[in-house]
Amino acid sequence: MNASDLIHAAVAAGDPRDLLVALAAAPPKGINTEGVVGFFASKVAPILLAVLGVIFIGRASRGEISKVLTSSAIAIVGLAFIAGAATLFFIGEYLIGLIFA
Repeated sequence: MNASDLIHAAVAAGDPRDLLVALAAAPPKGINTEGVVGFFASKVAPILLAVLGVIFIGRASRGEISKVLTSSAIAIVGLAFIAGAATLFFIGEYLIGLIFA
């Protein structure tokens, strides 16, 4: 039930209890998690990586090479954890499909 259906139901229902019954009868909608993950992967992650690159270049130009190397190593480890989590997500989905098929 979208917002316009809700408004039409509220206008059509004289009694607020009828509206609550209509809302309870509406099928639940899930969250599009694939869309959210796709948005973060395509829009947010490249921006964050670009910001990290600018910070690293700024530090390197001031001669703070050790801080740049440490931060780069931390960023690479973080990316490895994210890749590992994504891999486990797909492996888990495969295993659940295999077990409950």
